[in-house]
Amino acid sequence: MMRPALAAALAAALMLATPALAQWKWKDANGQVHVSDLPPPRDVPEKSILQRPPGRSIGTAAPAAPGGKASAPAASASAPTRNDPELEAKRKKADADAAAKEKAADEKLAAAKAENCRRARSHLANLENGQRIARTNERGEREFMSDQTRATEVRQTREVVASDCR
Repeated sequence: MMRPALAAALAAALMLATPALAQWKWKDANGQVHVSDLPPPRDVPEKSILQRPPGRSIGTAAPAAPGGKASAPAASASAPTRNDPELEAKRKKADADAAAKEKAADEKLAAAKAENCRRARSHLANLENGQRIARTNERGEREFMSDQTRATEVRQTREVVASDCR
């Protein structure tokens, strides 16, 4: 059995012999100062880091503990994000799904543009063939398109063809 005074002296000597836990100090986007034994998040810019342990930068592994094992917080923080094949597979699947959705949306947009192009070209051909074109007005009466209205329609339809038929 150790004497209490000897135990206290031994504990004090051990505290002096082991380095203190590494301390990080940084400001977040709101200007709030954070202090931790873990490095700041990766989105914190380098200029916002106020203090770091000697020889350390963001993303480096924590120094080995005296027993030769990595410190527990650093090991648990990096293990699930880098070494978990199940998590990587889910991430790849989510990326592939997002790419497939984007491709489907692009194809749908291209198909709509192609249909608009086809309709605009057909309408332009009808306008330019010289035949009289009749429309029904808001009162339900049939009226023929004037030359001025036809010219305006031709100009607008050519703009649609130019934009959608590339």
